Amino acid sequence: MLFHVEMTVNLPPDMDSAKAASLKAEEKAMAQRLQREGIWRHLWRIAGRYANVSIFDVESPAQLHDLLSQLPLFPYMDVQARALCRHPSSIHDDDR
Repeated sequence: MLFHVEMTVNLPPDMDSAKAASLKAEEKAMAQRLQREGIWRHLWRIAGRYANVSIFDVESPAQLHDLLSQLPLFPYMDVQARALCRHPSSIHDDDR
């Protein structure tokens, strides 16, 4: 199943800078691993915001929830997820 996920990060302004840097490094490593595995298909930054739009390819909504909740920055995120379906007017034979 494909999901469109928008994540907005809201780190506390008083968070220790070393802790913030560590969380960001862990997040980057996990995001890149999931991309290499084909789970996190696309990742785009939203210009001017600490936010992204991503496409995930997972087996179920429960798997998506489990993955997102494991992200190091998850406690500081506002997440919106939407299931995607193929459009009947699409000229592509697959979802890639």
